[in-house]
Amino acid sequence: MTGEIGTAALRHNPLNAVTASVERVTYADGRTAVRKELRAPTETTGPWAASKDPRHWNYWRREVEVYRDQKLRADLAEAGLLLPQAEVEEHADRAVLLMEDIGGTPGTQFGLAEHAALARACGRWQARPVADRPWTSRGFIRDYSTTRDVPWHLLADDAAWKQPIIQETWPSELREAWTHLVAHRDELLDLVAALPRTQCHLDFWVSNVIQRPTGELALFDWSFTGDGALGEDIGNHIPDAVFDLFWPAEQMPELADACVSNYLDGLQDAGWRGDSDQVRLAVMASGVKYAWLLPGLLGRASDLTHNAYHREVDSRQLFHQRGQAFLFVANWCAEALRTRR
Repeated sequence: MTGEIGTAALRHNPLNAVTASVERVTYADGRTAVRKELRAPTETTGPWAASKDPRHWNYWRREVEVYRDQKLRADLAEAGLLLPQAEVEEHADRAVLLMEDIGGTPGTQFGLAEHAALARACGRWQARPVADRPWTSRGFIRDYSTTRDVPWHLLADDAAWKQPIIQETWPSELREAWTHLVAHRDELLDLVAALPRTQCHLDFWVSNVIQRPTGELALFDWSFTGDGALGEDIGNHIPDAVFDLFWPAEQMPELADACVSNYLDGLQDAGWRGDSDQVRLAVMASGVKYAWLLPGLLGRASDLTHNAYHREVDSRQLFHQRGQAFLFVANWCAEALRTRR
């Protein structure tokens, strides 16, 4: 396209070394598009470093492959999900995706009905086996969640738990519950890995979806997509919506019930006849992905300001909401451990 007259940066994760920029481009004739620039790996290290390994969870070219995959596009469309159209421009050290700009209601503004519709469509998509692609990730939940620099010692640090904002906003039983989760982290990761598999989005949450006025649900940010457990995407969607203040923690059980039941309905709509208890187990056990998040927040409790999804928010609200969500996730994981087969 030509005739570009302006750009506006869009919110994204600036920590990820793969993503150089995400911006909305406006053209002289009034058209808009979303431009995302991907960077090839450098010598950068750390939890968000890019990789040249097509099976790594942060493989830098994965989205190039996704937007060129017509079979994936067709499978999603059949389920009621939309993969935006995109032009791809490749260079030795970078790639540029110029994607259609989807209008509609962003997932950050979804009500319960929209969350339920998204979960059901996800179930319809993931019900059928798909052929392996050489660029899809493997072992995402373990590699993503265990390669971070985490102050684990704070879980046993009385002073950390006595910080005013922690004492005033977090449930009294959370310390014991999270300590139990972390103690069984490997067991939970093994459990998720052993459950029935499907192709997952693996960053399935409200900031990566828009519902068109026609009802179609467009999914974005396919950077991590690959092998996962049936239900793992739903187990990500529910806590993430609360952790980043896009859904109230007080209504988290309602969100979980709606998403899990509709996901199972979607699976069955598409002919799946598996064990629904194993899907529920994956939803619950996948909460282990967040084992690192609580100690990290303990370490930042005394900071003067706090962010949720790269925007400054009220600190007390953030800690209160996350405290409730942490306890919900810890109870999920404990139930998964009790009921595993």
